[in-house]
Amino acid sequence: MNSKNYNKNKRKFIQGLRSFKDILPSKLKKLINKKGQIYSEILDNWRYFVGNDLFDISFPKSFKSKSRINVSCLTVMVKRGNEVDFEYSKNLIIDKINSFFGYNTIQQIKLVSFNSKNDEFLEKKVDNDVTKNKFKKQISDIKNEKIKSSLIELSKVYKKK
Repeated sequence: MNSKNYNKNKRKFIQGLRSFKDILPSKLKKLINKKGQIYSEILDNWRYFVGNDLFDISFPKSFKSKSRINVSCLTVMVKRGNEVDFEYSKNLIIDKINSFFGYNTIQQIKLVSFNSKNDEFLEKKVDNDVTKNKFKKQISDIKNEKIKSSLIELSKVYKKK
């Protein structure tokens, strides 16, 4: 890549391929450096910051950097029912993140709880009753318990194949 300095223009022109970073406007570069880099590093190292136990129940949602009015805040999504566990380890997580970056990146962590839809899906999937509703009624009308249970087992085996 050849660079040329023109006396009439104050800009430096580079011939050849340019990196994406060089093409962006300076204000956008500053924004990406402040918010984007910190948030992406937190996402990449989330397991290190929170540990394996809290990694399964939480993930970072957003990051808001420090302004004149507000302090920098990391918003974390936590599964409903596990907020207390995360709340107790909040200060430790802030210390780990700040020591990772080398300066006070985060002053506050805000928790937002959510229902885990995956657990509900797994509970429905574990249901042992695989027969269709129209056959359930007919099987429930049978008085002999052995025949009922054998028909249900037959439907399970048939469903697997």
